[in-house]
Amino acid sequence: MTTTQAQTQVEQWTNLAQQLRVDSIRCTTAAGSGHPTSSLSAADLMAVLLVSYLRYDFDNPHHPNNDHLIFSKGHAAPLLYAMYKAAGAITDEELLTLRKRGSRLEGHPTPVLPWVEVATGSLGQGLPIGVGVALAGKYLDKLPYRVWVLLGDSEMAEGSIWEAIEHAAHYKLDNLIGILDCNRLGQRGETMLGWNTAAYAERAEAFGWRALVIDGHNYEEIDRAYAQAMKAEGAPTLIIARTMKGKGVSFLENAEGWHGKALSKEQEEKALAELPHVRSQIFTVQKPENLQPPAAERKPLELPRYASGQEVPTRKAYGDALKALGAAYPEVVALDGEVSNSTYAEEFAKAYPERYFEQYIAEQQMVAAAIAMSVRQRIPFASTFAAFLTRAYDFIRMGAISRANIRLCGSHAGVSIGEDGPSQMGLEDLAMMRAVFGSTVLYPCDANQTAKLVAQMAEHGGIVYLRTTREKTPVIYSPDEEFPIGGSKVLRRSENDQATIVAAGITVHEALKAYEYLKSEGILVRVIDAYSIKPIDEETLFQAADETKQCIVTVEDHWPEGGLGEAVLEAFTQRAGPLPRVVKLAVQEMPGSAKPMEQLEEAGIDAHHIAQAVKALIHR
Repeated sequence: MTTTQAQTQVEQWTNLAQQLRVDSIRCTTAAGSGHPTSSLSAADLMAVLLVSYLRYDFDNPHHPNNDHLIFSKGHAAPLLYAMYKAAGAITDEELLTLRKRGSRLEGHPTPVLPWVEVATGSLGQGLPIGVGVALAGKYLDKLPYRVWVLLGDSEMAEGSIWEAIEHAAHYKLDNLIGILDCNRLGQRGETMLGWNTAAYAERAEAFGWRALVIDGHNYEEIDRAYAQAMKAEGAPTLIIARTMKGKGVSFLENAEGWHGKALSKEQEEKALAELPHVRSQIFTVQKPENLQPPAAERKPLELPRYASGQEVPTRKAYGDALKALGAAYPEVVALDGEVSNSTYAEEFAKAYPERYFEQYIAEQQMVAAAIAMSVRQRIPFASTFAAFLTRAYDFIRMGAISRANIRLCGSHAGVSIGEDGPSQMGLEDLAMMRAVFGSTVLYPCDANQTAKLVAQMAEHGGIVYLRTTREKTPVIYSPDEEFPIGGSKVLRRSENDQATIVAAGITVHEALKAYEYLKSEGILVRVIDAYSIKPIDEETLFQAADETKQCIVTVEDHWPEGGLGEAVLEAFTQRAGPLPRVVKLAVQEMPGSAKPMEQLEEAGIDAHHIAQAVKALIHR
């Protein structure tokens, strides 16, 4: 590049950066809220990236070769939207609708915009998801796109960031480039490390990253760092850019108390007077190559089949069914949190190691990678103990905002796991997953039911959760039985039923034992297997209540809050008329260590307690 060309390039970067600053201020002032100062600090970094390094077709956001730009510091959304305007993707009129009702430009980025792939804003999420996208690019798509992640220095205190950093190094993700906007100031003052860029570099290098420390407002250093990152081999790159919050406006630069505050109209005029009035210029963004990812055709699905009376843990059936899906669907990928020999995801891992990604004991990273795989049009199944998914709940709820299509399996749920004790018992997972927007929650009781539900999960949208059981349970269904999501199975019924027992999973078998006990005393009851907890089969519940004297007993291996019992009660609040009499049997006391059947008895959810509850209810 000649001197003249270099000068022209710097002038272009400068013009774009100033336009990004101007627009970040204008749109936040128009909104009366937002984060202008956090946007100003990274404007130079993003200007160089947009016109010189990013490969992206804004007219075709689903182009398989597009680079991926993730704003992990999602509060810098004004800067991102200003970039979209500079690329000609949105108009100035739309830019000024930031944060207004009905606008696509929400306070933090979400996929209502076609160029946003995942929702960010809950700090510490962008880099873990970037790792997942980079995994897909390097090992599945095998395409040369790069993943650029803009990070804030405050979020470097999040543990999920370091889960991502260690996984990126482990998988040698040289297609991943993190850009740390180290502007020193967080929401309430200085960050943990302030401008100690050397400390960030030492930490990144200790994890196996290539670290480049630069002045984030020096175009030559930014350009050189991006060029070096593009040539990295065998390791991800973290560019640590020392920047100044509020850069470009004298009364905002490095000033505390401005985080998340928009300027008034008078302040806006004063700020814009200090910035060159570059407005609404369109900058050319380079488009990617036209390469295609490897293609593979689907094959007929052959699910495992289990004989009646055979005893099989539903977690084992999950693994068997997942392996069968892998044979039929090339898009299916599996992830696990280093418990695949317990969740039985190892069945898939052994058969299709190239589509299995071990996430070790890092549940946040596991869910993030699953979300990222769905961005790349894969069908991800992620599994761990139900109890440990609580660590990843923020990623799950943000996945709903991202409109992610992911499948989660939580094994070892409830007190029925036995001797391991309460630290390993998922007792809040049904409540947790029912609360997720648009989620589906499934809880099978036998192996054939599990296999059929796993197959449906592959085709079902949104966040789908399957709860599996550690202990073996008898096979009670034919392998040819169908279990539609939103349905249930009535296992016992008569015209003389005096009450209904609603169970799911392990308690279905206890309910069937209770049925036999009650029948021997001349008491007939209906037994419903509510394998679909969300959505729940309201029609069958309503009919059962009307035909069994409005007497219902729910029984679940879960805390009483938010699980099956409350799903049943909630269903009845949706119809007119009096509520049925409902007795909820659930785990009421903190369990300890004991054998599985002892645990069920101690919790009051075994066959004996179910029968006693029914008799007490009908004689009330």
